[in-house]
Amino acid sequence: MNPKIAFGTYRISDHLVEHIQALKSAINAGVKLIDTSTNYMDGGAERAIAIAMNDCDESLTCKLEIVSKFGYLQGSTLKRIKEDGENFPEMVKFAEQVYHCIHPEFLKDQLSQSLSRLHVKKIDSYLIHNPEYYILDALSNNIEPEVALDSMFERIYNAFVALELEVKAGRIGSYGISSNSFAKPVDDLEFLPYEDLIIFAKNAAQEAGNDKHSFTTIELPINLLEREGLKCASWAKKQGLRVLANRPLNAQKEALMFRLAEYDEPQEYFHHLNAILELVEGESTKSISNLIEQLDSNRHRFGWIGEYDSFLHRQIIPHLSKALENLEEVAQDSLAQNLDQYLSQYKKMVAFECSKTTKISLKNELEGCKKRLQACALEFLLKNKNIDYVLVGMRKTSYIYDVVGLA
Repeated sequence: MNPKIAFGTYRISDHLVEHIQALKSAINAGVKLIDTSTNYMDGGAERAIAIAMNDCDESLTCKLEIVSKFGYLQGSTLKRIKEDGENFPEMVKFAEQVYHCIHPEFLKDQLSQSLSRLHVKKIDSYLIHNPEYYILDALSNNIEPEVALDSMFERIYNAFVALELEVKAGRIGSYGISSNSFAKPVDDLEFLPYEDLIIFAKNAAQEAGNDKHSFTTIELPINLLEREGLKCASWAKKQGLRVLANRPLNAQKEALMFRLAEYDEPQEYFHHLNAILELVEGESTKSISNLIEQLDSNRHRFGWIGEYDSFLHRQIIPHLSKALENLEEVAQDSLAQNLDQYLSQYKKMVAFECSKTTKISLKNELEGCKKRLQACALEFLLKNKNIDYVLVGMRKTSYIYDVVGLA
């Protein structure tokens, strides 16, 4: 395993054996850092890491660094606020099911839960997760940008003091910030200025009674298309900080998302398409037949695979579930199994169509790329001297082998 490749656990769940096996495979392959967060799968990612580490040889896990983050209130944590009446100071609402907070009280609460889920007494590095959410909330409430920024910096400083105290208490080894806004242009209202963070850290260490600060890490999106963050990465290295690059294969350009990867055309797609259309020829399954035909005719119209994933859960699955309710139980089971096989092939076909569109849309940016797109995307980051780790989502063991080969 390339020493700069780290395991990102954004969609890792402790309920899926496949995910836990992927973590174990990565650890056995020599991955040195796993990145997670308190809100990833409502704590499931941290629990999965604990299970995987427990099943791996201690000679490997003792060299493994765990980086976790705090800031989001979602799932069971948000339930504590909405239904159980708990509260934390300085919370902001980002969406109906997403709140945010970096107050020291919330920090302590979330760190305690992370330590419990990970089955460890100390987390190697603990990061503030997207503190710019306060700016977004302030701007939406017509607070002047300068006032909002000053208030956010005050909150970051107070969090730094609390993190220094946690270092002193031995519950974390170091700390940092993970922010999408590090990668924004300087003139963007969402940009998070970073030049004063070292001063904040030094003052926070002094206030906490530590001889030196333990601010060590920044994390931000950097990829072939989003290169603005390289300026922040260069600054960080000059300050002696390390840089974790996330979203290496999921890139944004001009408000559009691109998956920086190539996929082969699934050879079994049309076989499964014809098979499912034969099964739904009757009047009772007309709505399913119409949906399948619409899906097939629109397989090339998704902007990127993530758009299809959202459409699948919002539209396709609810429609199919309702249509299957009207069938007899035996017919339900048989048809559901065939639909599952078809949708699996359909996702591969969508990925193939998206990768074709991506290569056409990004022709200029990809000039000189003679390898598969994902290889070029990873190589771009791995060769950059200002990037210490590249966080790659690897939910299947096969992905581990793919990344090993690419890197």
